[in-house]
Amino acid sequence: MSYQESFINFLKYEKRYSPHTVTAYENDLDQFVEFITKMVGDFIAQNVDAKLVRSWVVSLMEKDISPRSVARKVTSVKSFYNYLMKEQVVVNNPCVNIPLPKVRKKLPNFVEESNLAHLLDDGMFSNDFKGIRDKFIVSLLYGTGIRLAELRGLKERDFNTKEYLIRVLGKRQKERIIPYPREINTLLQEYVEARNKLIGFKTEFLLVTEKGTQVYEKLVYRVVKSNLEKVTSLEKKSPHVLRHTYATHLLNKGADLNAVKELLGHSNLAATQVYTHTTFEKLHESYKQAHPRGGKND
Repeated sequence: MSYQESFINFLKYEKRYSPHTVTAYENDLDQFVEFITKMVGDFIAQNVDAKLVRSWVVSLMEKDISPRSVARKVTSVKSFYNYLMKEQVVVNNPCVNIPLPKVRKKLPNFVEESNLAHLLDDGMFSNDFKGIRDKFIVSLLYGTGIRLAELRGLKERDFNTKEYLIRVLGKRQKERIIPYPREINTLLQEYVEARNKLIGFKTEFLLVTEKGTQVYEKLVYRVVKSNLEKVTSLEKKSPHVLRHTYATHLLNKGADLNAVKELLGHSNLAATQVYTHTTFEKLHESYKQAHPRGGKND
């Protein structure tokens, strides 16, 4: 087994990273190995130095790859070498002190409360299986802030309908319990009835296609995009935008930052703090509109 394969197995089985994250690491590492092989004829982990890594970074920039993607790729390789150091394969990490392009922090996009209320409350979904399922999907993503992978993995038994709580398995198989809006119970019941009537048998996963198979990523993306298009002009309309919206609306209503961190399943507070920028912008806008001198000298 190569060092690369050993590292990927480490990410899968010890770190328990999601399949999506593991694939990203694998692709980044493959690209790095391919570049080094072209440069020096063979990839030998112990022979890679900072000069070679810098050459790789320059080559990525010359291909007009975004600064954010370049930074991620270098982080992947840096993690690989940290693993090799831990395994005592190499002594130094050649990625340490490699200058990276500046990544401009992007504020998360979110949908206005009134727009989502219009989508969910004003009869914009059909009454057939597809419409009932799609409304349930959008309501779950917005009502709980769960990730796409967490949504796909849901089972009926994950719902505590008496306490209005949902159990999800997040990144690295970490379990968390999230409260959900009471209306979800009604949507859950309607969806299960429509699903069982259509496919005629129980399935392992809660959310399924019209053929009874587990919903796939592209389907969920399509459901979210097509429905958000009805109420927002945001350029990006994805399941993650609903997660951003969930967090932003909670903070706008005065929720504690640490509580939102736990609800989202973030491992550290820094990941959650990005939403405070959006919230402060909202507060500033409200101040400018409401205070007699708020808009002065703008």
